[in-house]
Amino acid sequence: MSTDTTAAVTGTTAAAGAGPAPDTGARTSEAAGVITDARGRIDDLDGRIIALVQERMGVSAVIQRERIASGGRRVNLSREMEVLAHYRDRLGKPGTALAMTLLELSRGRI
Repeated sequence: MSTDTTAAVTGTTAAAGAGPAPDTGARTSEAAGVITDARGRIDDLDGRIIALVQERMGVSAVIQRERIASGGRRVNLSREMEVLAHYRDRLGKPGTALAMTLLELSRGRI
């Protein structure tokens, strides 16, 4: 790019290689604000996810209690396979690991 073209794009009038470096302080500050806001959103989402996991654990305990009271087993393996498949289908291989963790958190809590 020629010096004239560079000047037109960057808004500078100094010769190529001369003059101060572009002011990145404003961009750095803006980026820090975006990052801080995004991290706040992640923290909020994590709080909601944790609350939902705890709710799921409670619902699972109700199911386990009722199943045991009616003579069934605490764990229903075919249902667990359905849960694993659902998470895998929606999230790929890492979804399976997530589902396993959720199932582990919910087993035998009664």
